Amino acid sequence: MLRLLVVDDDEVDRQLIQRSLVGAGIAGPVLMAEDGREALDILRGHGARKPLERPFLILLDLNMPRMSGIEFLEELRVDESLRGSPVFVLSTSRADQDIAAAYEHMVAGYIVKEAAGRDHQRLAALLDAYRRVVELPS
Repeated sequence: MLRLLVVDDDEVDRQLIQRSLVGAGIAGPVLMAEDGREALDILRGHGARKPLERPFLILLDLNMPRMSGIEFLEELRVDESLRGSPVFVLSTSRADQDIAAAYEHMVAGYIVKEAAGRDHQRLAALLDAYRRVVELPS
């Protein structure tokens, strides 16, 4: 069962993503984090929680308070236990420097929110195809 971690400071976007995943029949827990720090806590199991079980996939916004998406990726990629985590960036930015920075941190893909569709149905279809075809480490 694939677990999804959505890291986005926009509550409306988080809700739209979750509804589109449910509508697409993508089974599995969907966890939400408002920024990179909270996402790392979820992944590492800080506090009273256990680390997020594999397999999981991370959907990451870039522009967030406290810890941006790029800062999150920098920390993720130096953490021995998390460096291979699959990440899709989901951002409003079409800036070449943002796209290049994301791929320098080995993201699986960079998706512009607008291209994902207003209701995120294209995103849900992409993730559904990805989880069916790609083998993820457990």
